[in-house]
Amino acid sequence: MLSKERNEALTQVGPGTPMGELLRRYWMPIAGVSEFDHKSTKPVRLMGENLVLYKDLSGNFGLLDRHCPHRRADMSYGIPEACGLRCSYHGWAFNHEGDCVERPYEDLAHPELQMREKIRIKAYRVESRAGLLWAYLGPAPAPLVPNWEPFTWENGFVQIVISEVPCNWFQGQENSIDPIHFEWQHDNFITRKRGNEKTYGSRHLKVDFEEFEYGFVYKRIMEGHDKSHIDWTVGRVCLWPNCLFVGNVFQWRVPIDDENLLSVSWLFNHVPKEKVPYVQDSIPCWTGPITDENGEWITSHVNNQDFIAWVGQGVIADRTQEHLGPSDKGIVMMRRRCFAEMEAVADGRDPKGTIRDPEANRCVPLPILRQKEHAEGLSMAEIEASPIMNINNMRRFSVSAGQPPEVRAAYEKAMGFEMVDEAASPARYH
Repeated sequence: MLSKERNEALTQVGPGTPMGELLRRYWMPIAGVSEFDHKSTKPVRLMGENLVLYKDLSGNFGLLDRHCPHRRADMSYGIPEACGLRCSYHGWAFNHEGDCVERPYEDLAHPELQMREKIRIKAYRVESRAGLLWAYLGPAPAPLVPNWEPFTWENGFVQIVISEVPCNWFQGQENSIDPIHFEWQHDNFITRKRGNEKTYGSRHLKVDFEEFEYGFVYKRIMEGHDKSHIDWTVGRVCLWPNCLFVGNVFQWRVPIDDENLLSVSWLFNHVPKEKVPYVQDSIPCWTGPITDENGEWITSHVNNQDFIAWVGQGVIADRTQEHLGPSDKGIVMMRRRCFAEMEAVADGRDPKGTIRDPEANRCVPLPILRQKEHAEGLSMAEIEASPIMNINNMRRFSVSAGQPPEVRAAYEKAMGFEMVDEAASPARYH
């Protein structure tokens, strides 16, 4: 268990907090590029700061304080200009760096005041990569937005799913290094929900954890498997500092504030070889619901099952009351690394996993389950012959409830086959 003070250090993300300062050294995915196909602004809250994400008339993205420094009007109703955003209340305009570039009335009626140069609004950097918009809230010079290997794959259908979850971000990230929960939360729990009261699924026989440059790898052996299985030889990645990576799926746990997180999932599915070459015109980004029309928590899909576990721990989990066991070795390793990296930032050093070399960032490798299948694709016949790829990774969308019909239709067109309605078995998906 942790002390109250150390638990607070892990969970508080506002400006000036140790964890807040650490996380501000990394780029955070906060939206999808395609969200701005038909709008210009989006209010966002990130690590306790109220901001507005916008696209100007030149097609560039920016991130500013939510409130105009004049009379505190809401900049999410701002007017996009050629190189920035203008407050809709009195017309004050700001560029991407936060400089005030125009005060229409004051500049015209009282040019002698020359106050504009002294006015700034809080501004942060934004970059696009892999269909996502990334924000950097830390000090200059900013590191590079990681170009993870799956971002370089071609001939694939990509979609982005975003959900807001009412709990602290660290509960989500601890889930990323917890193999045993797959057996229960994603298998046995759902088995019971579906009315099977007689059997449980395969048990974990052995788990292990290793640290590498960009996070942690956790490995497992299930009943019926041995050390030759890819769950042990490759494993899954708890990607530093706030992501899970499994084969063709990234799942970030982005802190909105101390009590809420943004779950951002990025998914790649290679089209059948018969459909190559394939170029995706736009990457859809959609909102994954967490409750149904009756206000009940959704439990049918992988993300939704995780959400109920995280929220069930409380808005901020009280780790002074927990009792860890041998399966929690990875949890302990990650917490220790967090404290070490908070100290590194306080000492003025770059924290773990920071990428600054453009050559190294051309394609950053990761341990990848079924790497060849995802990167190079399979034929229709190979897909049909593979239970894992056919049922869970290709024909059923098991990650999140609420996939919009138009996204499903675009996926089916790209793939050349129809999807199955029933949610996949998440245990096999993972």
